[in-house]
Amino acid sequence: MMTDQTENKPKKPTHSVYFVKDKGTEKPEWIKTGVAWEHGDAEGLNLSLTVMGQKVSVTVRKNKPQAE
Repeated sequence: MMTDQTENKPKKPTHSVYFVKDKGTEKPEWIKTGVAWEHGDAEGLNLSLTVMGQKVSVTVRKNKPQAE
């Protein structure tokens, strides 16, 4: 069977996302709040988060140099 190279296949997340809760003098608590996938061009990430019970999608991209 032939396949197209641009075929989208679901990938497993490449990163986990945590909220770090400061507890004063104790060690901070790390609370898993989502997952992230690295972009194919290595210039950013797609995040899937759960915030206050709601699913939120976020895209993060590297800043490009500004022309002076």
